[in-house]
Amino acid sequence: MNKIAVLGSANMDLVVRQPRLPKPGETMFGTDFTTVPGGKGLNQAVAAARIGGNVEFLGAVGHDGYGTQLRELLTSEGLGVAGLATVSAPTGTAHISVVDSGENSIVVVSGANMTVTALTDEQRSTIEASAFLVMQCELPLSVLVEAIAVAKDAGVFTVLTPAPVMPLPDGFLASVDLVVPNQIEAIELTGEADPVRAAEVLSARQTWAIVTLGSEGSVVAHDGTVLGLAPARPVKAVDTTAAGDTFVGALVARLATLDTGTQISEADMIEAVRWATVASSIAVTRAGATTSMPTLDEVQAIIG
Repeated sequence: MNKIAVLGSANMDLVVRQPRLPKPGETMFGTDFTTVPGGKGLNQAVAAARIGGNVEFLGAVGHDGYGTQLRELLTSEGLGVAGLATVSAPTGTAHISVVDSGENSIVVVSGANMTVTALTDEQRSTIEASAFLVMQCELPLSVLVEAIAVAKDAGVFTVLTPAPVMPLPDGFLASVDLVVPNQIEAIELTGEADPVRAAEVLSARQTWAIVTLGSEGSVVAHDGTVLGLAPARPVKAVDTTAAGDTFVGALVARLATLDTGTQISEADMIEAVRWATVASSIAVTRAGATTSMPTLDEVQAIIG
């Protein structure tokens, strides 16, 4: 199994369920409150490990109870944590409102994640020893730029979820092997309202791009050409919080099983998207982030 390094955020999600979002100045009653390990980096790492990936997590947590819980979760899921630093800043938190329709809104307080401005020696060596590097935009841009450079020098296949969208250096997206935005992020990055056209723009210069469209599936493109629309698996959504992260984690975990290593063919990518689609469809039928992510057996039972 090819090794996957996930460089990203680790948060404790503070989740409240409510009938609807409150109006400005309004106080309303929620129906439930839970704390769930999260952060886009940690979510993608756990999702990949659940689908059988050999995963190392790189990031930072605080010297606090939330940090201890997150480290223990990663260890219990079988992930390597040698590249997870413990710092004086508090562990990151995400404050999530989930309405009855299953949609959510999120406010993130980054905390320890913002201390990851440069790679440690341990993190650098982990990336160099991996076949895949997975990143998001919840860490400082400086460390993402450094990690891309290290990965490129080592021949590592790079995957970026550009969320939240931020100003990126010229050529940064083109230097990534696979970019996976949702439809809103793709529009912000390209200015193209049509997700097909956005996928074409993002995949220019031999990059892979997958634009996820929620219940409408995803658009897959490579080198400026759209390969097709991968349909979604119809389900009744309960909570969409970790759908995108589950998709990315499962996608990379499937790619990491291929005998071709990091030389990804069109057939390889389409097959991995099929696995990712099933995994994310299972996740949205359950509440929470890491608590909703399926196992390899659950996905295989549906794929057959």
